Amino acid sequence: MIFFRLAAAVSRLSFVRIPLTLRCLPILLLALLAVPALAQAQPVPGFRLTKQLKIDINGSTYHLEGQVEMEQGSQKFFADVVDYDSTTRLMVATGNVVYTSPETRIAADRLEFNLDTKVGTFQNATGSTYLGEKVDKSFFGTQEPDALFYGEVIQKVGPKRYRITRGGFTSCVQPTPRWELVSSTATVELESYAVLTNTVLKVKGVPMFYLPVLYYPIQSDDRSTGFLLPTYGASVVRGQSISNAFFWAINRSQDATFYHDWFTKRGQGAGAEYRYVAGPSSQGNFTTYYLNEKQATYDTTAGSVTTPAQRNYEVRANVAQVLPAGLRARGNVDYFSSVVTRATFNQNPYDWSSRTRSVRGNIGGTWGRQSASMTYDTTELFYSDTASSLQGGTPRLSYAFAQTRIGQTPLYYSLNAEYVNIARLDREESNNTEVDQGLTRFDVSPTLRVPFNRWPFLTFNSSVSYHTTRYSESYVKDANNRDVQADQPLSRSYWDLRTDIVGPKFTKVWDTPDNGYAEKYKHTIEPTFTVQRLTAFDSYDRIVKLEGYDFTYGGTNRISYGLTNRFTAKRRAGASTARNRDFLTLSLTQSYYSDPRASLYDFGAFPLNFFGREPSNFSPIALAATFSPSEQSSVSTRLDWDDRAGEFQSIRVNGSYGLREWLTVTGGWSQRNIAIFFDRPADKFINTSTTFRTRGNRVGGTYAFYYDLGRSTMMDQRIVGYYNAQCCGVVFEYQQFNYPQFSSFAVPQDRRFNIGVTLAGLGTFSNFLGAFGGNTGQSSGGFGGRSY
Repeated sequence: MIFFRLAAAVSRLSFVRIPLTLRCLPILLLALLAVPALAQAQPVPGFRLTKQLKIDINGSTYHLEGQVEMEQGSQKFFADVVDYDSTTRLMVATGNVVYTSPETRIAADRLEFNLDTKVGTFQNATGSTYLGEKVDKSFFGTQEPDALFYGEVIQKVGPKRYRITRGGFTSCVQPTPRWELVSSTATVELESYAVLTNTVLKVKGVPMFYLPVLYYPIQSDDRSTGFLLPTYGASVVRGQSISNAFFWAINRSQDATFYHDWFTKRGQGAGAEYRYVAGPSSQGNFTTYYLNEKQATYDTTAGSVTTPAQRNYEVRANVAQVLPAGLRARGNVDYFSSVVTRATFNQNPYDWSSRTRSVRGNIGGTWGRQSASMTYDTTELFYSDTASSLQGGTPRLSYAFAQTRIGQTPLYYSLNAEYVNIARLDREESNNTEVDQGLTRFDVSPTLRVPFNRWPFLTFNSSVSYHTTRYSESYVKDANNRDVQADQPLSRSYWDLRTDIVGPKFTKVWDTPDNGYAEKYKHTIEPTFTVQRLTAFDSYDRIVKLEGYDFTYGGTNRISYGLTNRFTAKRRAGASTARNRDFLTLSLTQSYYSDPRASLYDFGAFPLNFFGREPSNFSPIALAATFSPSEQSSVSTRLDWDDRAGEFQSIRVNGSYGLREWLTVTGGWSQRNIAIFFDRPADKFINTSTTFRTRGNRVGGTYAFYYDLGRSTMMDQRIVGYYNAQCCGVVFEYQQFNYPQFSSFAVPQDRRFNIGVTLAGLGTFSNFLGAFGGNTGQSSGGFGGRSY
């Protein structure tokens, strides 16, 4: 500003008669005054100087003092004193040194940095790096998800790699961190990992345990290769346990996890899980677990019980793959070597209560109206730990031609064909007996259909099908007049004539302008009728009945009738659920059979009729109701009432309730008055599960139980809870489990406890056996759902 004012004054002097030399003197003085300022603004090669107080230049060496701020690309340097050699491109900064980049900030006493190699050394430095957006932020509260590190010497040895000597690492921002890892050396690869040697974990400054080597993932996409934090457990059956896991992020669409469990009483287990996503419809996961059990002795009320040393395994897989030529492959495996070991060690109700192992594979495709598939499936059901029954199709080939209209007529035709090698093998290991009832079956079924749907309130759908079946084996009479299966083919043919009628429908609509739930309501009454005739065929008793289709009973008429009441609400604009919602549905159905024996084989509508019910012209009365006012809340029930016996065959009620995102309650009650398995009474169970979490997922937990009303026994009771403090968390579980009485177990009851610790950016895990019920209090991120 002074320069411009003086220049203006000089311009005014030009109108006064002053000698030229005197008039030029002020301009020369101004030029001399401007020289130091111009020298001070001279740039340092390769930098943009944003602020400095003093600069000395000596050839290619630059010396800067004061509040020096230098910028090169995305990197910024701040210091009190900077010496820079433009020839060697070496910069030495001292005094309040700060280095920043988009991912990192480091403060140090001294910095030596080469601008060509972009490597350097920080003395007595502290730094921070951003962990990314996908980290569970409930661990950080209102703070940014940063990882902090410090060291006597921090070397930048690569674009994103740092080597720390005699330093530490944490994701806590408190003056005294809740946890930190102190090590002699550490290598940090930004957005990837940190490897620490001679590491001590400190909690509130107190050393807790020592690790010779630690791999800590800090990848921004939440999927880094590395060890997960171990979990500790205790159990009556297994003793104390330590579970470890290593996660391998192969790439964005593949990962693998390797597990190891150590049990003080029962030995060791190891497993692996591989998952991939190859496309929208191509994905799969494969899991295997091997358990090397050692001999164990338990003291029970009945005396001392010893379990033998044994080795068992479990394999699970689920895969779907799109193939060329319009084909698609699917596979599912749930196989175990011992049903007792599965129930002994698994902790979730589905696994310990499952008594079936299965192998299924399918490949099929659709081309226009034609489709074909080949399936291999076997399912083995265990009645006890020694008795089982295996059945399935090995293989099953099917072909279908979709219904097609015949010219301009109202007729449609379709065709279905199937060839199957049916496997049926009953085993009893206690006496080494096997009964093989396997055979082959070939079936062809053309269908002609006549629909009538011109009226919206009344529809008819009539069809006629012809079924012809060829069995490779059948029952014959032996010398003692007993039925024995023999290699004698048998053919069966019959007609299936059927008409389905829906309506006439009665509907009423009314407005509710002052109602807060919906604008309008609609009530629909919908009667349904089905009339079916199956023609008679010979040799019904000679058919080897292995699947439901084989039980078809000919020479009978069936009339099914029912009434459905449906209540529909048209939700107001802005509702969280769909505008039109069927919030209440009530239905009542029953069937009549002209031949009472046919009532035992109506598996589609009344599957329990086969188990102990006397033949009747009438089926049980089925009442079904569903109340679902929202997507978060629903209740459904079904009751099968046997009017002849004056009691219900079965009843079940299931419900769920959700309150926003912080509370979910599910429950169910079921009771059957017919026993399906010979070694246990009729089922009577009640179960419920309640899960809650606070806003931000800071605190949460689950309480669940599975109660056997028939035995008055709490089969399974579980409490899981977690707490996520800033930068760390803890998850625990307590489970009380009573083993089923229909199999042999070492002890009648097991009590289990598991606990895991979570550090921000590094998660815990649920082991292969179902610890924590899969609920560790962490949100899943990226492909695979592994949380770190």
